[in-house]
Amino acid sequence: MRLSKFPLAVGIPLVLGACAATIPSAYTQPKAGFATVSSMTAAAIGKRSAFAITQSENSELKKQVHGMAHRKTISADTAVQIALLNNKGLQASYANVGLSAADAWQELTPENPVVSVGLLGIAAPELGAYRAIESLIRANILDATTRKQRLAIADANFRQAQMSAVNDTLTLANEVRQAWINAVAAFETASYLKRAKATSDAGSELARKLGETGALNKAGQAREHAFNAELAGQLARARLNAANAKEELTRLMGLWGADVTYFVPDALPALPRSIGPVTNIEGKALHSRVDLRVAKLGLEAQAKAFGLTDQTRIVSDLEIVGGAELEREVGGAGGIEKSVTPQVELEFAIPIYDTGEARMRKAELMYLQAANVLAEKAVNIRSEARSAETSYHASYKIARHYRDVLVPLRETVEEQGLLSYNGMITNTFELLTDVREKLSASLEAANAKRDFYMAQADLNAAIYGGGAGSSGGSEASASLSAGGGAGH
Repeated sequence: MRLSKFPLAVGIPLVLGACAATIPSAYTQPKAGFATVSSMTAAAIGKRSAFAITQSENSELKKQVHGMAHRKTISADTAVQIALLNNKGLQASYANVGLSAADAWQELTPENPVVSVGLLGIAAPELGAYRAIESLIRANILDATTRKQRLAIADANFRQAQMSAVNDTLTLANEVRQAWINAVAAFETASYLKRAKATSDAGSELARKLGETGALNKAGQAREHAFNAELAGQLARARLNAANAKEELTRLMGLWGADVTYFVPDALPALPRSIGPVTNIEGKALHSRVDLRVAKLGLEAQAKAFGLTDQTRIVSDLEIVGGAELEREVGGAGGIEKSVTPQVELEFAIPIYDTGEARMRKAELMYLQAANVLAEKAVNIRSEARSAETSYHASYKIARHYRDVLVPLRETVEEQGLLSYNGMITNTFELLTDVREKLSASLEAANAKRDFYMAQADLNAAIYGGGAGSSGGSEASASLSAGGGAGH
């Protein structure tokens, strides 16, 4: 039996109107939002980032990383570049940008209408097969009328996800740079302790031989042996710290397998001849900090969400139902008469119990929370910028003091001690003590140099974002003063 067409005068225009929405390509691209993340990262730290979504892209990045790391002595800049291309946690952060774009895409997509078809009086003998057919199309009016507001919220979240990804990138870059500094400084410390251990070995051996001849008492021998033993422990600890520091760098760069066979320099670069003043550090930080932009976008999203909540406070569910009913009846002459009856229904929830006040209170408090988070972030950023600038200049002056004052004085003491020794004025143990103190001063200068480069990394992070962590002393620091020199 042939079914008749139904004049859905209400449902069809509604569906056609809903399908008219267009989806911007900014939300539908495979790497939606990543171009913004990449350009902002490059502007802040001058490094290239990549988002691999295919097997071929992953293979190409792996080749690039292998070429930069395998059996190469890498610099801090190279380590940062490797991490930006190879760290899988960063790739997950980039994927989160795509997820927020998909959410905005979903908000732009109209809700699918619900179609229902029903048969009444099935297998009625006098009518052949059925008595009546009902056809309805149900559409959500509230979904259509609030789509613009919901899209604005989703777009704010999309831009916030982009800024969060930029901040994650800057954070990783800063962590890698500091890990590289720690690793190189740890190996530099180990090299100084190795040289000090060689001097101590000579002193301990001399004490043993003098003890055999009776020229050095047991207390003097014990002092030299104890100092040598303490130094052996410090050297072992320094080597362990260096290995762990390098492993931390390896982990941040995301290296494994054959790519872990890379090298870092034996010592940090020399201090720059001078450093200039940093003008308007607070203003630069407030203008450039990515985490502050994230907080601002969070406040914007909460403001838009508050407006949507206010708009839907009373009516939270509104649907229109349009359709028609085709009915067949047996006429007076025995024929079948057909009639079509249009139907329109409006469904909504009556706000008897839930008047929306709780949702409004929640939206108000969430907006207030976001506003306070933003205000606190601005205050903290100002403080971090001032602290980073203070540490940057102070650590440079301290490092210069050790390099230009203390180390030259210890070198002079050592040179004069060697002259006195050659003139048989100074004994061997006094000369060894001078050598140890000179190495200790060199080690302190190396630690001060490390602190300066850490402060330099913190200063950059304080301006652009990425975490202004403490650059205080680390496990790499060591001292050669333990045990003192031998007496006689």
